[in-house]
Amino acid sequence: MTQSNSNEPRGGPENPVPQAVVSRLSLYSRELQQIQQEGKETISSTQLGSLLGFTDAQVRKDLAYFGQFGYPGIGYRCAELIEAIQQILGTDQDWPIAIIGVGNLGRALLGYRGFSRQGFRVVAAFDADKSQTGVQIDGITVYHIDDLTDVTRREGIRLGVIAVPGSAAQEVAVRLVEAGMVGVLNFAPVTLNLPDGVRIVGVDLAIELEQLSFAVVNRASNA
Repeated sequence: MTQSNSNEPRGGPENPVPQAVVSRLSLYSRELQQIQQEGKETISSTQLGSLLGFTDAQVRKDLAYFGQFGYPGIGYRCAELIEAIQQILGTDQDWPIAIIGVGNLGRALLGYRGFSRQGFRVVAAFDADKSQTGVQIDGITVYHIDDLTDVTRREGIRLGVIAVPGSAAQEVAVRLVEAGMVGVLNFAPVTLNLPDGVRIVGVDLAIELEQLSFAVVNRASNA
């Protein structure tokens, strides 16, 4: 589930893009990269939709927010569509990021290799525990939270990942903004209040499991 204190993403001033469409773009990108690795150069909207459980009409409608990408009789050229989606999502550029909190979740995130494949480069970690200062976790140096602004400016960090307890999340988020970050991924189970110019995406794993249990229960009741 996501939370945001800003307006819906936009394809342009007169063409607002629903958040659900942006989420599906990420799925399209991931699937297209897998298809390309298998040696396939083209794919139709029907094939792409079928792989993800969407209709061909849904695929075409989603992509139409951003332009025309298909070819008559061919479908989509995988390499071209991947490049276009990466430009739309902003993953065609390098994103230095910082992770705040090096408990169990923070350490797991530091060890996750999927970030770099999509253009996100973890360059620093921070924690309030002074005993963690200077520690290397998967090659990433842990700094004290008081050094956040200096390191952020030095490394050009614009995105921060919050992996601290809920009681500390708001204070950490404010410090991220003061340090100059413009995007926050929040794993703490709380809603953050930040300036309108800062984008927030919240990931609450308990809520995701609730959604899953709801789907399972309703599937069973409808069987």
